[in-house]
This record gives sequence, structure tokens and C-alpha cells, in this order.
Amino acid sequence: MARTARECSPSLSTSQGPTERRPHTPNLTKTQPAASVRVPMQTFVASAIQQKSGPDKAANLENTARLVASAVADGARLVVLPELFSWRGRQSEEKANAESVPGPTSEFVSGLAARHGVYIVAGSLLRLDPDSGRCLNCSLLFGPQGDVVAEYDKIHLFDIDIKGKVTVAESSTRSPGTAPVCAQTELGNIGMAVCYDLRFPELFRALSELGAEIIVLPSAFTATTGEAHWEPLIRARAIENQCYVVAADQYGHSQHGFADYGHSMIVDPWGKCMAEAGGDDSEVLCARLDADYLAEVRRELPSLQHKRLVN
Repeated sequence: MARTARECSPSLSTSQGPTERRPHTPNLTKTQPAASVRVPMQTFVASAIQQKSGPDKAANLENTARLVASAVADGARLVVLPELFSWRGRQSEEKANAESVPGPTSEFVSGLAARHGVYIVAGSLLRLDPDSGRCLNCSLLFGPQGDVVAEYDKIHLFDIDIKGKVTVAESSTRSPGTAPVCAQTELGNIGMAVCYDLRFPELFRALSELGAEIIVLPSAFTATTGEAHWEPLIRARAIENQCYVVAADQYGHSQHGFADYGHSMIVDPWGKCMAEAGGDDSEVLCARLDADYLAEVRRELPSLQHKRLVN
């Protein structure tokens, strides 16, 4: 059912309807070297896709294609899908539904990106980790020719137990990633994070130090934690690192027995919400990411240049 996205400040905004953890030490400092020539960020329209994914992969991908087409029709050049957009089922079924990269889902999104000539963050999908035999929660950035521009494995695993509300143990079936990823593109420098990563400011600062101007955040944030923390954490990460944040979330009840929060958001480097979805429907959010405004915020309040403490 169609609905209108709630806008928090002027923007382009539209909607369309319907255990045991292996020890690890993420590398937050020795990451990709800065490019020798910086490409200036462009001003462009970005989109956050909100959807409800289940165990029917074909239906999920059909819905994804429809929502991406809607975003492109509204002028989007960067489209961000939510976490586990192509398959979301029971933890006991994750390994059986994991894919390789390249594989069916990545090839599908590659075709979408090439057909529309846009960048697409393929939310995340589960791929097998040959070292552990578990799954990695992998986010892929595709370029407008359908090529994989960057690949990021979610570093922080969601292991929580809020009595009577939500219990999750991602580490029982998944392995963590180990390094931040920031991709230099013609649109700007795009830092990659997934869902629970949002609670770890050191990761976002590492992305900032790699030159991130836009941070993408595919998510399946629970309703319980989302109601309390989703918006303030997104705004904080945008303010701290003076960057745009494009956060695409799942919504509605999942087979895990709890509801996802929805309320996908696009936030500017001053921390203003440019567009926000509701919590109970598929939506397509679009907002104009202004390169001049980003430069102005960083020039007038140069906090990134005032850092005194370093890792």
C-alpha cells in the first residue's frame, strides 16, 4: 500500500507500496590506503529502500527490482537495500541458503545496477566463510556497469538477550568481518557498515579517516532497540563524522520471532533527518546529497581537523 514518507527537512522523498564466538580482532587502523588523487564528491540523489524480506528468495528479488526501479525513476544514482534483502529465514537454515560471490543474488543485483546505470548497495547477503564453515554477512557495492566496487563483511555480531522482548545470537551461525571498507566512487567516498555496527563509533571514525563522505547502513534493526536508539545513533554517527548516512531497514515481523523497526532514514552531516519512512510498509526514500553543503559543514565546524586522540 502506498504511503508518503515523513520528511524532517526539505528533501526529495517518495514512497512505493508493498554459543561460542571465535576470538577476533578487527583491524580498524591498517585498512585501505588513501587514494593518491581525491575525486570530489558530486551532488546527487540517494535512495534508501525499506522492505520486508522472508524465506522466498524469488519473491524478495522481484520486490527488490520493483523498488529499485521506483528509486531510479525518482532520480536516484545510489540505491541502498536493507540487510538480508534477498533471503531472511530461520538461523538453522542460514547455511543452506548462503551463497557464493559471484552467485545468483549478486548476479541479479549486478544486472539491476547495469540495467539502470546506478550504484546499488546490495544490502547484505549470507555467504559461506571457508575458514570457519559459518556464514559471513556480506554487503556488496555495485557500480553502474554492474561490477563489484567494494565488499564488506559485517564486523560486529548481534548477540543480545533482552528478557521477554528479543534474544539473538548471530555468533552461533556467523563469523565476523575484520576490516572497515570505504570505496572511492565518482559520486564520493562511500563507507560501508551493517546494522549492529551502528553502535560502535570507532568503526565510523575509521571510515571517516579513510575519507568517507557518505556512509551506507543496510539494517534489520529490531523494533525493541530501534524505538529507543535507531534515530539518535544514526544522527550521532552523522554528526561525529560530518557525513551523510543512508540507512535502509527491514520492517515487520520476521521468522526470528520479533519485529524489525523500519523507519529507514537519510541524515545529513549536520545531523538533520532529510527523510524518514514509517514502520509498517515498503517505502522508497530519496534525498539530495549536496556536496557543497558537506564542504560548508566541515569548513565552518572543522571538528575532524581538531582530533587530539588517535588509536
